[in-house]
Amino acid sequence: MSSPNYEAEANGWIDEALAASAGAECVTSSFQAECVVLVHMLVSRRPGIPVLFLDTGYHFPETYAYRDQITAQWNLNLLNLTPKLTVDEQESQFGLLYRTSPDRCCGMRKVDPLFAALECYDTWFAALRREQSKSRANLQAADDFKLPSGKRLRKISPLANWSARHVWAYLERHGIPRMPLYEEGYTSIGCMPCTSVPVDANDPRSGRWSGAKLECGIHIQG
Repeated sequence: MSSPNYEAEANGWIDEALAASAGAECVTSSFQAECVVLVHMLVSRRPGIPVLFLDTGYHFPETYAYRDQITAQWNLNLLNLTPKLTVDEQESQFGLLYRTSPDRCCGMRKVDPLFAALECYDTWFAALRREQSKSRANLQAADDFKLPSGKRLRKISPLANWSARHVWAYLERHGIPRMPLYEEGYTSIGCMPCTSVPVDANDPRSGRWSGAKLECGIHIQG
C-alpha cells in the first residue's frame, strides 16, 4: 500500500476522533519523526490543539532546539510538562535514578506529570506505531485509556499501521525537517542518559535504557 493511502487512513482516524470528541483534545509529542508527522496532521485541523511535551530535564540539546524550531515555525500551543523536582533536586535526594532505578525515574519525570495533565482532556492523540516494538505489536488505532484516578479518555494512535518508511516519506513530501540526531544513527530518541544508537539493527528501540526495558510507562494504563 502506498504512503498516500496510509496517510488517508490516518487522517480518517483523526477526523473521526475529532468529530466524536467533546472538544478537549491533546497530542503528546517527543518531537521524534512520527510525533512531528502527527502534530502536522492535527494542527491543520485544530491549530490550537495543546501539544504536550514531557520536559524531563534530561533531553538532548538537539531535542530542545528542534522542539523550539518546530514550535516557532508552526506556532504550536506547546505545553511543557515538568516533574515536581528539578534534575538537581532529584539527583541530590535520590542519586542517578536513571542508572539505579530507571522505572522510578521515568515514573517521576514522565508518567506522573503526563497523567496529571491528561485529567484535563477527553481525547489523547499519540504517535505510536506497531512496528516500533514488540510491546506495541497489538496496538489499536483507537482505544480507551484509564488513568490512575479512574478517569477514562479516548486514546487515538492514527499512525499505528505506519512503517518508518511511511514516516520518512511524509516528512519529505511535506518538506518537514527532521531532528538532526537521526543523521547520527539514532532511531528512537528519549532522555540523553538512557538513549544510544540501536544495538540491534532490527530493533529501533534497542538503544533505549540499554535494553533493560521497552517502555517508560506513559502508555501503560493505571
